[in-house]
Amino acid sequence: MEVSHSSSSIHGSALHQNIFRCSPPPPSMPVNSRLSFPTTLVAKPLPPKLYFSAKHSILRVGHSPSLLKVDDDYPLLGVISMGMLAPRKFFKKRKKVEHFKDAADEAKQKSWRKLMQEIDDTGSASTVLGRQRTDDQSLSKDLVLGTLVRFKQMKKWHYVSEILEWLRAQSWWDFSEMDFLMLITAYGKLGDFNKAEKVLSFMNKKGYVPSIVSHTALMEAYGKGGRYNNAEAIFRRMQSSGPEPSAVTYQIIFKILVEGNKFKEAEEVFETLLDKEKSPLKPDQKMFHMMIYMHKKAGSYEKARKLFALMAERGIKQSTVTYNSLMSFETNYKEVSEIYDQMQRAGLRPDVVSYALLINAYGKARREEEALAVFEEMLDAGIRPTHKSYNILLDAFAISGMVDQARTVFKSMRRDRYTPDICSYTTMLSAYVNASDMEGAENFFTRLKQDGLRPNIVTYGTLMKGYAKVNNLEKMMETYEEMRLSGIKANQTIFTTFMDAYGKNRDFGSAVVWYKEMESYGVPPDQKAKNILLSLAKTVDEQKEANQLVGRMEIKVNGYSRFHDEEDYIDDIREAVLHEKRGQ
Repeated sequence: MEVSHSSSSIHGSALHQNIFRCSPPPPSMPVNSRLSFPTTLVAKPLPPKLYFSAKHSILRVGHSPSLLKVDDDYPLLGVISMGMLAPRKFFKKRKKVEHFKDAADEAKQKSWRKLMQEIDDTGSASTVLGRQRTDDQSLSKDLVLGTLVRFKQMKKWHYVSEILEWLRAQSWWDFSEMDFLMLITAYGKLGDFNKAEKVLSFMNKKGYVPSIVSHTALMEAYGKGGRYNNAEAIFRRMQSSGPEPSAVTYQIIFKILVEGNKFKEAEEVFETLLDKEKSPLKPDQKMFHMMIYMHKKAGSYEKARKLFALMAERGIKQSTVTYNSLMSFETNYKEVSEIYDQMQRAGLRPDVVSYALLINAYGKARREEEALAVFEEMLDAGIRPTHKSYNILLDAFAISGMVDQARTVFKSMRRDRYTPDICSYTTMLSAYVNASDMEGAENFFTRLKQDGLRPNIVTYGTLMKGYAKVNNLEKMMETYEEMRLSGIKANQTIFTTFMDAYGKNRDFGSAVVWYKEMESYGVPPDQKAKNILLSLAKTVDEQKEANQLVGRMEIKVNGYSRFHDEEDYIDDIREAVLHEKRGQ
């Protein structure tokens, strides 16, 4: 992309109501200033080369966003289009054009699809297949095999197991070893270790030789059924006496050990694979990914980085999934965007997870424009957003109380055939709350219920937080009563919201009542609740009562009398003073 050094003008309705942004601004322009332009934008001289980067500013003209970095000696230029989230072509339904060999093939394919649809509608594969077999004897083996293969591809293992169990009872079907292996595999995927055990036992009685497939399936059944020790025992037995574990076996055992928080065992198994002399096979990409995920789960970021580097050393191809795993570690948007840039420099295309992680990072950092630009870039790349990615973008605007933008995202969800869930509604509600627009929040809360959704504890908590924010304690308590009558019990967050609300009004008595209420509910007061109580205690008697309440909680938690030592007490007082200053 080349930009002329001479001044130039950009014309067109696409720039109508756009925003011009310089970051950092020139000395003559105040920080954070924004200049609006109607239809013409005059650009200042810029260097000829522009470098695209996720971690800098945005250049968007019309609906084609790009993320832009200019040489360090020049300011950054961004054009932010207000016509956000315009529909893309790939959102429109396209009529599928089907091709058949002849009329007979067309009739056969349509009949099979009707059968598949009927199975889904009734929820019983054996009933539908049995009826078709009884009615006209047209149930061919090819049709049954095609149905099994299709359900296997769709990972609808309950149908696979049901069909195979039905076939076991059919005299016209020769139930083979391959059928048994598919059946035990289905039970493995379903986590039904009891049925998997029975199938394996029956196979042994029939004289079938123990195979990698059957043992791996039983191991997976134990793992998915939460019997992690049993799964590991089968794997160890395979290592010692056979059949020798395959790459798939290793992939599954890593997943089982990580899910069962058996990190040490997983690391030991992985270390044996890294030993080039003793290893029965080389660790593959999926194994590396699972181990990187394990280190994320364990909070060992450095180990994950080392594995990432080791992949390159061992010649293991790094994929978008690899980079996504690293991005998921980071909480700072700069670090997330740096990994995102590395991925693109490696010639890899971001997927919907990559975009969601970057949008989430920008949203949490309250960089809404960057979050929107990344979302628009995702749409322009032809990647269909998921329900979750829409909720993430919605949250990015809601955090900062940007109601209009949040509303646009909310409407776009429906337009793109995603039904907003309770998370979407609650996030939209929080946009009104964060904007201190409680009238809008009340109206939206009413709409939420009219749309057939049931508010959960987070929804009620968000609304109560809004009332506390504008110091409407009466409405806050009305909402609490509504929540209580609906059968939802308050949690620590809600009780602390009440403590904070009464704390702002210097109401020590009410704060004490809610502190005791937390205790009676079996909800341990958090440090914020304790600090609020201490900060409100002004008289000697109040201070004594506050200290007794905090001390009493310590007795109940630990089971014996405990007093603050001097250092703890000083820390509590310091926090209390800071809270009091914030409330002033």
